[in-house]
Amino acid sequence: MQSFGSGTRGTRGLGVLAAVAIVVLTLAACGGGGGGGGSNTNSKPGNAVKGGTAYWAEAPQATPNYIFPFAQFAYFSVANLTQFQELMYRPLYWFGKGAAPVLDLSRSLANSPVYSKGNTVVTVKMKPYKWSNGEAVTAQDSVFWLNMMQVEKGVWAGYVPGTIPDDIKSMSANGTTLTITLNAPVNPNWFTYNELSQITPMPMAWDLSADSQKAGSQACGKAAFSSVKVTKDSKGNFVPVSAAAKSCGSVYKYLDAQSKKISSYAGSPIWSVVDGPWKLEKMDTTGNVTFVPNKKYSGPQKPTLAKFVELPYTSDDAEFNALAANKVDVGYLPTQDITSSASAPVNDPCALKPGANNPRLSGYNIAPVFPWGINYFPVNFKSTANNGQSGKILSQLYFRQAFQMLINQPLYIKQIDKGYGEPTYGPVPVCPTNKFATSQEKANPYAYNKAKAISLLKSHGWDVKAGGTTTCSDAAKCGVPAGTPLNINLQYASGTASITQLMNAQKSSWAQAGINVKLTTATFNTVIGVAVPCSGSSCTWEMENWGGGWIFAPDYYPSGEDLFQTGASSNAGSYSDPKADSLIKQTTQGNADLSNYENYLAQQLPVVWQPNPVTVAEINKKLVGVTPINALLTLNPEDWYFTK
Repeated sequence: MQSFGSGTRGTRGLGVLAAVAIVVLTLAACGGGGGGGGSNTNSKPGNAVKGGTAYWAEAPQATPNYIFPFAQFAYFSVANLTQFQELMYRPLYWFGKGAAPVLDLSRSLANSPVYSKGNTVVTVKMKPYKWSNGEAVTAQDSVFWLNMMQVEKGVWAGYVPGTIPDDIKSMSANGTTLTITLNAPVNPNWFTYNELSQITPMPMAWDLSADSQKAGSQACGKAAFSSVKVTKDSKGNFVPVSAAAKSCGSVYKYLDAQSKKISSYAGSPIWSVVDGPWKLEKMDTTGNVTFVPNKKYSGPQKPTLAKFVELPYTSDDAEFNALAANKVDVGYLPTQDITSSASAPVNDPCALKPGANNPRLSGYNIAPVFPWGINYFPVNFKSTANNGQSGKILSQLYFRQAFQMLINQPLYIKQIDKGYGEPTYGPVPVCPTNKFATSQEKANPYAYNKAKAISLLKSHGWDVKAGGTTTCSDAAKCGVPAGTPLNINLQYASGTASITQLMNAQKSSWAQAGINVKLTTATFNTVIGVAVPCSGSSCTWEMENWGGGWIFAPDYYPSGEDLFQTGASSNAGSYSDPKADSLIKQTTQGNADLSNYENYLAQQLPVVWQPNPVTVAEINKKLVGVTPINALLTLNPEDWYFTK
């Protein structure tokens, strides 16, 4: 999930129940399979050329580094999921239809789920897909995934206590039919968009726990869901107790270890078993990836290209130079290289009017696209930094309010993003225009106000030292011991100039209230590896900004359970609020709309909201099929082809 490029965290949570006309892209491209002429959006694109190699670039320093489609939070990124894994391993249900982030049954492995018995029974009928090794893609392949999730739900980044698999009472697989009986009625739209959406069927060839074992020799894949028994130990860890559960634990441990051997991916007998349109030809540890068509792909839209290549870059300047030299087919225009700013009415930031393209990019079409997501960075409510006081400070709502009021989102969008951006004021996207964003969230509950921020800190016992370091003078009001300084460490992803500009601008703004923020940088993969739920003396991170917030996938309805419900695996900062939990459950288990939940979270500030940059994509005029772009940052190069 940006800029909104491969560097965006998450792939969870966009549930769009109606076709919202949006496009999302994080295409930072490289390479050059063709140059020059026909348009992506032409109704008459010209004569198609079979074959050719299309080159695409990963976002700066955001390389894919995990192939197993069962990722923990440290690997739960667009770079790994929607722009790498899903090219080879198809999820049970495919989301993103044209430019709308909705269910696309034509690309799904199953027909539309059927709900019965008061929305307590779900029946899924699989389509006749095949794995590249000849195995049929069956209902039991989905059970394999859920068996593993039952044992390793503490690992899976999409896990939220009380939801899948906790809400499954029983499950059976009969050939191509999967039947799930739930503990209680559910909202069918939510269950399809946010629960079934998580499942990626796994081949029985993956059911092994050692190199020496024959593929399919373990018991996890073929086991009945009811036989996979787990319990919790005194520390809250999930522990397998049945033979089937122990088998799943062993299989996960083996596949996780294999997934960390990046240089072995292409030749692996495990990862070469695919059901998607692409398979790996080669890959290295620096992020160079080459895909070739899966000749045994049984789904629609078989690839026309001979190869699809993903290339790494260390900075957005390097990517632009490759683009300007016509060495790329799909790329993005860094904000520092935008020569004509976009404009939008003050009362409608979603009505974006793009500026003219950079004159150095005459061989490309410009395609600015709104991300269906939110931009933020987490704060660690359990941080033990600052002599053990950091988490206590960040837990004070008044402090988060003051901190947020020193962020001038409209100004940063204008000056840094050159108009190509949208604000984030709460947990639901404001843009593109949609029925979910409330007027309260759109109104920006914490608009920039330096005087109010300083006054808020003073009224809560802080001795504000503008340009210096503010310290607590009244422990009873501050909530921390007297003398505690407002020193905060914030690490952010390197390689993107606009993110660096934003962080420096905000550091200066926070300094006006004596909030001393120390900025450091690291690669995207390092930052997301640090920003994970933790506790205890080693839990010292305070703020981490991976530079792209969250794209809602593979949970596609923005109901918030992934990010903000207590105990959720992707709740990076360990935010916990009983009222927030209750409001979230009303949208997932019941039929409540999102308004009460989003208005409350916009006011509570569980994270630091950031301006959401609009990606300015650049697409080779001779490469057709890239647009309309999948709304969830998913790559579909099987749709692409060159023209003469």
